[in-house]
Amino acid sequence: MAKPTRVTNRIRALRFEAGEMTQGELAERIGVTRQTVNAIEQGKYSPSLEVAFKIARVFGVALEEAFQYPG
Repeated sequence: MAKPTRVTNRIRALRFEAGEMTQGELAERIGVTRQTVNAIEQGKYSPSLEVAFKIARVFGVALEEAFQYPG
């Protein structure tokens, strides 16, 4: 079983702020499956840097506003 990632995110909150965008809608916009978005949101999977940037761009926020890593 995969170890949970230490990277946290605000994707769920950002989706809600963006007119309650669904996981499926976000997945379609960034080119991944809904299951991948779900796993990233739940902290079960860390996205690639490319996917992380795509997510941040969808919401018009800086990468650090969408993802956090404990220092």
